[in-house]
Amino acid sequence: MAELVYRPVIGFARTLFKTWDLKIDCQGSENIPRSGGAVLVSNHISYLDFIFSGLAALPQKRLVRFMAKESVFRHRISGPLMRGMKHIPVDRDQGEAAYAHALASLRSGEIVGVFPEATISPSFTLKSFKSGAARLAQEAGVPLVPMAVWGTQRLWTKGHPRNFKRSHTPITIRVGEAIEASKDKYAGALTRQVRERVQELLEAAQRAYPVRPKDANDTWWMPAHLGGTAPTPEEVRAAEAR
Repeated sequence: MAELVYRPVIGFARTLFKTWDLKIDCQGSENIPRSGGAVLVSNHISYLDFIFSGLAALPQKRLVRFMAKESVFRHRISGPLMRGMKHIPVDRDQGEAAYAHALASLRSGEIVGVFPEATISPSFTLKSFKSGAARLAQEAGVPLVPMAVWGTQRLWTKGHPRNFKRSHTPITIRVGEAIEASKDKYAGALTRQVRERVQELLEAAQRAYPVRPKDANDTWWMPAHLGGTAPTPEEVRAAEAR
């Protein structure tokens, strides 16, 4: 039943992307396994990241079940769609249920998508990774597939208005080789390994990105270390601590 919902949503998303005239550059999809479970691990810079991360799996004819905050499932429009596509609700006060749900999905051969930063990074740099993705992969006996998205923050991100105009916005996606989630490895060490690989992919996506800010008013989507005016990670942490 899930695919009766998921595939039409994919078709609708592709139509929107054509309407917005997005320029999507996706490389590395062949690293996503054609069968069996896997944990897809991505950076998180936009409310739309799960859509583009899921697109990366389509060439392998795979559908990704994303872990997302529970409030999205209570929304009158997104809720039925999220449930119909078998995405996984995460209640941060009762994380055990989400973990068990994701583990069952992996063991049944599904790909589960995880954003281990937990929330959007306003600095557009990698935050620290939580170890849940690594622990899930280890317990289910499936690989971790690292990936990175770039440019999605220009469409819709925290603290900025949505931009769904026909703007020719490039979106760059890079998927890396699968990482074995050995049970002999400490989950923290595996998490650091995955984060390092996502960082490498993010930097590759940024280097490949075909445009730069048009003027001084368009630098907000670039991280500070690349010359942009996005807040630094230190500024973000200070603001969150207040």
